[in-house]
Amino acid sequence: MSEATILVSGAGPVRVLTLNRPASLNAFTAQMHGVLLPALEEAAADPGVRAVILTGAGRGFCAGQDLSDPSMVGSGGPPDVGAVVDRYYRPLATRVRTMPVPVIAAVNGVAAGAGANLALCCDFVLAARGASFIQAFSKIGLVPDCGGTWLLPRLVGRARAIGLAMSGDKLPAEEAERIGLIWRAVDDASLMDEAMKLATRLAAMPSRALAETRRAIDTSMTMEFGEALRLEASTQGELGRAHDFAEGVSAFLTKRSPTFKDR
Repeated sequence: MSEATILVSGAGPVRVLTLNRPASLNAFTAQMHGVLLPALEEAAADPGVRAVILTGAGRGFCAGQDLSDPSMVGSGGPPDVGAVVDRYYRPLATRVRTMPVPVIAAVNGVAAGAGANLALCCDFVLAARGASFIQAFSKIGLVPDCGGTWLLPRLVGRARAIGLAMSGDKLPAEEAERIGLIWRAVDDASLMDEAMKLATRLAAMPSRALAETRRAIDTSMTMEFGEALRLEASTQGELGRAHDFAEGVSAFLTKRSPTFKDR
């Protein structure tokens, strides 16, 4: 399977998905989408998977959409870019944002366009210090997609979101960390070790509670304070009746390590 556009590997409860078109900086094609989304669905359905790492082969994470892919070539006219976004990127971004387990992007090089925003869809973004993020859409007359218009202002505020999106300037990983766009920048050589260490730690935590934490935070962004408090109460009510809460309390009281099972 050396020609596979997505490589799937794993170590215990951690599933690693590697974008594998290194010669084109892992730019997306329809074929690649046709493998990545099912790989995510499979990880979501597998009760043994408790964390996912998304990374890229070679010297880049993902350069965004491959503009030479047949899906981007119109028949006798311009391509229907909206249809491409709706068919491929909307379900991809939605799946990443609703995974039942934490998702970590290990950004090993350039992350441009939809590749940058796919990384930002993940719960944690670890980036090699030599990596960079580019909202390249304005350079070809488009707007950010793959969730970029929603993610950017929430991560870094309107002023920086507008600046990044309109200028299309390259943002180094350390600056991305400084402004709060990503979780952390790490030494290039230790990127995957750090990603695996984080994934292993998260895999031992209560997966359902982590997924509900993501949902509650995202949902509360459009709520008034009182509504957010009600959401917290209803979510706590559900989690309080689940196995992991009882296990966590029991482990705390008996001073032992908990074994979480909910997902």
